Amino acid sequence: MEALLSLISKCDECAAQLALGPRPIVSASINSKIIIIGQAPGSVVHMSGIPWDDKSGENLRAWMGINKETFYNPEIIALIPMGFCYPGKGKSGDLPPTKACAPLWHQKLLDKIKDVELILLIGTYAQKYYLGDRLKRTLTDTVKNYNEYLPNHFVLPHPSPRNNIWQAKNEWFKKEVIPQLQHSVQSILKE
Repeated sequence: MEALLSLISKCDECAAQLALGPRPIVSASINSKIIIIGQAPGSVVHMSGIPWDDKSGENLRAWMGINKETFYNPEIIALIPMGFCYPGKGKSGDLPPTKACAPLWHQKLLDKIKDVELILLIGTYAQKYYLGDRLKRTLTDTVKNYNEYLPNHFVLPHPSPRNNIWQAKNEWFKKEVIPQLQHSVQSILKE
């Protein structure tokens, strides 16, 4: 795993497309029990080099009911985005993750992790890639039917503060989905 992570850290496959240049940000261990597959690092994370080191990360940790120490322990949680580098700014937020990372690196990483118990698929990009035709018509429908993807996958919207309006419109998310997510995570952590 260390050799693979070292190789990934030097990846410059998409350098020409990246406004701030390549800085692959990923964390994993052969012992990771939970894998979090998100979109791509934002500009704050690009600068710090720490995955989910922003408000979205705070929200995700709160949803999961865990602290930073647990979240950043690769022996417990692998942090593998769809795009490993910050893609740059678009018209209404960050650009989509680059398309090269997942096909180039994901399976190599997943093959090295021995006993995965749960994969969190955060946002549409991760859900489309991993669920394919099992995806519902909208992100809301996919998340509302999260039970259909258990026990292997847990689907979530992106925890960005930009999604606060979505959460306000979909109160069932905090009442039904978050408690089930926390239960699933705590069950794994207690083992």
